[in-house]
Amino acid sequence: MAAPSGTARMAVSLQWAERILGWITEIPAAILVVAEIVVMFASVVARYVFNRPLIWSDELAVILFIWLTMFGAVIALRRGEHMRLTTVLSLVSPRWRSWLETVAFINIIVFLVAIISPTSEYLADQWAILTSALRIHDTFRVAAIAVGVVLMLAVAVLRLFQNSSARQVLAAVVVIFLVAGALVAARPLLLAIGNLNLIVFFAGLVTVCVAIGTPIAFSFGLATLAYLSIATTAPMTIIVSRMDEGVSELILLSIPLFVVLGLLTEMMGLARALIDFMVSVLGHIRGGLSYVLIGGMFLVSGISGSKTADMAAVAPVLFPEMKRRGSRPGELVALLSATGAMSETIPPSFVLLTMGSVTGISIAALFTGGLLPAAVATLALVIMVYIRSRTEAPVGARAPRAAIVKLFFAALPALALPFIIRATVVEGVATATEVSSVGVVYTLVVGYLVYRSFDVRRVFPMLVATASLSGAILLIIGMATAMAWALTQSGFSQQLAEAMAAVPGGRYGFLAVSIVAFAILGAVLEGIPAVVLFGPLLFPAARALGIHDVHYAVVAILSMGLGLFAPPFGIGFYSACAIGGVAADDASRRIWPYLGVLLLAVIIVALFPWLSTGLL
Repeated sequence: MAAPSGTARMAVSLQWAERILGWITEIPAAILVVAEIVVMFASVVARYVFNRPLIWSDELAVILFIWLTMFGAVIALRRGEHMRLTTVLSLVSPRWRSWLETVAFINIIVFLVAIISPTSEYLADQWAILTSALRIHDTFRVAAIAVGVVLMLAVAVLRLFQNSSARQVLAAVVVIFLVAGALVAARPLLLAIGNLNLIVFFAGLVTVCVAIGTPIAFSFGLATLAYLSIATTAPMTIIVSRMDEGVSELILLSIPLFVVLGLLTEMMGLARALIDFMVSVLGHIRGGLSYVLIGGMFLVSGISGSKTADMAAVAPVLFPEMKRRGSRPGELVALLSATGAMSETIPPSFVLLTMGSVTGISIAALFTGGLLPAAVATLALVIMVYIRSRTEAPVGARAPRAAIVKLFFAALPALALPFIIRATVVEGVATATEVSSVGVVYTLVVGYLVYRSFDVRRVFPMLVATASLSGAILLIIGMATAMAWALTQSGFSQQLAEAMAAVPGGRYGFLAVSIVAFAILGAVLEGIPAVVLFGPLLFPAARALGIHDVHYAVVAILSMGLGLFAPPFGIGFYSACAIGGVAADDASRRIWPYLGVLLLAVIIVALFPWLSTGLL
């Protein structure tokens, strides 16, 4: 028998490397997901049942969370599940597509190599910090970032060996080197034009990277790296520290736990029972389940403090049946994104809480003032769904009343889940982060005892999928946090506030510019960072023009919701695509009518202050 050729031996070696990367990332990630659920639920039981709170539980959860995030980011890169746009790639020939994908992977490699040294420095700095409860060196927590960077670098290099020729790699390296050299050579000019250089880095460079298929998270990271290294003297450890800050917020832990909850409701039979009941009630109506999706997002919004977690709690329950009924995946994700933008002012919303804390506005007033504007936005989406579903064929006859009643009682445990989740938070049984673990345990018990549905073979893939989705989403948030810091330190925020205060047209001109500005800020900074950065700056100008604080807050938050879910920069939009398992370019073509009616709703709220202040 002839000895294997060098190419065959290389292929076998790459396959083994692929398997090893799978073992050392997927198994720990699955264990971490389970550990997070156990820690969070144990914290609830210890505090509420035994009145002996675990003072170390939140700290341990955050440590496990950042490790879960980084392992998940590696898994997402290995599986090709990081969010990216493929519109340009779909328009070019296969030869150019392959080369552009090579460029995208080299972009990833360049970024990861560039932050290896800053990551090492950051780890060394954190050794002097001891955690408050567990009293361990913080380096053990942030070491997850270093491990994630090294493993993602290994995955990216492996993909180059598997998918790209030496000629493609060489050509891509030359192009990237020339672009980097041009930016370095233009440094005097970039410094001379002041903050106009932000357009070059955070509009031009991000747009180019996204257009050629570089994942969104790495596009944000590359732009921030280029800006800090060329236009500032800031240390590169800033990128690592801001990324750490972005992915270490305890409230974000609700994302993977709600992803698990959504997948469990399908696996344990709750989703099936719920869908059967909703179909019996609304299934005969054109677009009926789209109305259910809107109502579901209205119901769960604000429970977790994260729009991504809200979507992750609703979409996995409804999407399978909606797809079986012929709905296009891109249309579903577009509607899901729109419902996320619509529900930003529904209490208890962490954006509302943050707005009140940084501006001094009454939280109770914000909670009351957000209800009617959210109802206006909901009505706008309902009208759009009605218009878009008029051409759909009828899907069946109305179910008999006896069948509806029977299905109602069968679905009652599933219908109780969102009310249990909300009541658990409102009554103080669990925090917004912990409540998802309560939902997971409830779903496991009810699914096993009532619906008799449990497939142990699906557990490990479900846990790995949770880690991958969470890592893809949270890496975007981490990179966006670093980019937000760069924008703030540039003085852009102060300049923006001064420019907006000087716009013509009085209060209506100011509101019009505010809608546009907060939509852009929502896309770039996400809701809470934008509120923290610009709330204190812009509210004094609004008060000077006679605009009620609650009215301006509601307009600002709804506008940020539009930006948060607007492609090509809105983080929420890519989160919705990840949750729905849909390519971003497919959904981006369908989302604009929904965002259009939501913009109309925002304008109506801005023109009629009573909608925000009438119930105060």
